[in-house]
Amino acid sequence: MFQKIIEKINLKYPIDVVSKKSDKLMFLTVHKNTAVNTVQYLKDDLGFKHLVLLTAVDFLEQGKFQLTYLLNNPDIKIDIGVRVLIERESATMESAHSLWPTIATYQRELREMFGIDFPDSPGVNDEFILEGWNNTPPYRRDFDTKAFAANFYHQRNSRENNDPSAHMKKNLYPNE
Repeated sequence: MFQKIIEKINLKYPIDVVSKKSDKLMFLTVHKNTAVNTVQYLKDDLGFKHLVLLTAVDFLEQGKFQLTYLLNNPDIKIDIGVRVLIERESATMESAHSLWPTIATYQRELREMFGIDFPDSPGVNDEFILEGWNNTPPYRRDFDTKAFAANFYHQRNSRENNDPSAHMKKNLYPNE
């Protein structure tokens, strides 16, 4: 079944990589400039009507983000993930909010947490989770969580750091 889907997509839009994970799940990597059109073709012409999620991965070493649109075809009960690599430095991607209004929420989250912009997406510039945030987006791999916590939160010097195994032995198994 996947082979027929791949052939149909390839007639309209080039696929860079195909990765079949199971009989019910496959991932396609496509070009940035054809990603939204590929997703729309899957939705409108091939029955992948349900947007499961839109997510991102930060490939810091390669200077790229990978966006994944996970789609489901409820009639044949299979999922296809459409992956696209975008440059980390100029992290922008065409919005797909005209396909599913709910995707605007995912795009808004990705803008705030990764710094990926989706121009013209409704509310994309509105604060979402991180009110008043002006630091590196926290889901980027170069965000220093430890330094942020040390600078932002009050340090409790009186707190003990116990080795869990020693603590368990002392308090739960003192006779062993």
